[in-house]
Amino acid sequence: MPSKTPVVVAFLFLLISIAVIMAIAFVQIHKKEVLSPGLKHGIVLDAGSSRTTVYVYQWPSEKENNTGVVTQTFKCNVKGPGISSYANNPDGAAKSLEDCTNKVKEKIPYRQHNSTPAYLGATAGMRLLRSQNESAAEGVLTSIQTYFTHQSFDFRGAQIMTGQEEGVYGWITANYLMGNFLEKNIWRAWVHPHGAETTGALDLGGASTQISFIPEESGQSPNTTTEVLLYGYQYNVYTHSFQCYGRDEAEKRFLALLVKTSTSTTSAENPCYHQNYAVNFTMKHTFGSLCTAHFRPANYHPDHIITFRGTGNPALCRDKMASLFNISACTDREDCSFDGVYQPKVKGKFSAFSGFYYTAHALNLTGYFSLADFNSSVWSFCLQNWNRVPLVVAKFEEKYARSYCFSANYIYHLLVRGYKFDADAWSKIQFQKEVGNSSIAWSLGYMLNLTNMIPAESKLVQMPMSPSVFAGLLFLFTALSVLCLVFLVISLIRAC
Repeated sequence: MPSKTPVVVAFLFLLISIAVIMAIAFVQIHKKEVLSPGLKHGIVLDAGSSRTTVYVYQWPSEKENNTGVVTQTFKCNVKGPGISSYANNPDGAAKSLEDCTNKVKEKIPYRQHNSTPAYLGATAGMRLLRSQNESAAEGVLTSIQTYFTHQSFDFRGAQIMTGQEEGVYGWITANYLMGNFLEKNIWRAWVHPHGAETTGALDLGGASTQISFIPEESGQSPNTTTEVLLYGYQYNVYTHSFQCYGRDEAEKRFLALLVKTSTSTTSAENPCYHQNYAVNFTMKHTFGSLCTAHFRPANYHPDHIITFRGTGNPALCRDKMASLFNISACTDREDCSFDGVYQPKVKGKFSAFSGFYYTAHALNLTGYFSLADFNSSVWSFCLQNWNRVPLVVAKFEEKYARSYCFSANYIYHLLVRGYKFDADAWSKIQFQKEVGNSSIAWSLGYMLNLTNMIPAESKLVQMPMSPSVFAGLLFLFTALSVLCLVFLVISLIRAC
């Protein structure tokens, strides 16, 4: 009779081998790890009328509801004026981007450069240049396009945006940063916030200004809203862009009006400039823009000098400011802002950024504040003698500081007389520059919209064991099981 010890050992090895095979299969199937394919990057060049700003954004490759969860990782202000200033030197527009381009290259991993899309969006400054000289505008854009063909990024083109696009993208940015599109639930998953109210957007640039918000559904005129699809939800946004109503162009129009009503064509008093301040501008500076061309005097010569002397009179400044707006075109119409433009009644909260923020900040006002506080601060600031302005402005630069009184009174007319914000509606406006570390600008909304067209990458699956190791172990213990089973069968036959 054969010894039972080898049979017991073989049986134990069989059980162990089967158990190991089952364990290996379970771990390999159920313990696999799903890895994110990593981060994608995008570059947007905001080519404004007064300067160009380069933004770098990133988002997880797998995206959320077909739209990337985008964050700003870098911002670079291009030195020099906006690209529309290079009409006579288009190569200079491209050259001005060199410093920021090199900095961006350091912020994005080199292996991702050729897959990183880059876009340039030009706003009102280039819209004006195109209206004045289309070939010059095309020359500037072509120069930039050529420049980026020699860079490592995937440049998707330089285009001049419409005012409507600029307004909608600004609205998207403000609401995205405030969490009105997505929020994380208790399981750390991105979901649409229940009952979230959207925020209106007020953008004041150098050559244009935009207002965007979701109006009441009732009483709308047809074709006055733009459909926006983000994260699987549709929004109908009212937006309008006013060309020549940006801060810089509005001031040029104001200066032109002062010259027109002055007894001299070479000097004028400016109630919006501080007492004891005077500045010389060429006629080209004041009348060279398309927005002021119709004010040109008979003796217009681009290089002739006009002297503007400040009188520091905020009441007169505000009174004369009214002539910049054609309010009479909206007489007896509640659904009209100015210049005969349809506008639903403003509702809810608003975010005021760009020029709105910078002007309020100069008056030591940010966030939410009342209309009464704004008016009080404006009066106090405008009455300051010029030699005291450096003491009351945190960051003094003459070309900005001399115009803050004008800008503040202009904002009053634009918001109160134009858009019809009363004291209650004004209190719901938040004057802000950024949320977290992200600037409130149309560029982020632009990138968010573009990510709808950027395909998501498949998630990567990482197994606990490589296929070769898994197959090897499976073969080893399967062979061991078969041998043990054969031995047991032979032992059973001999025992019988």
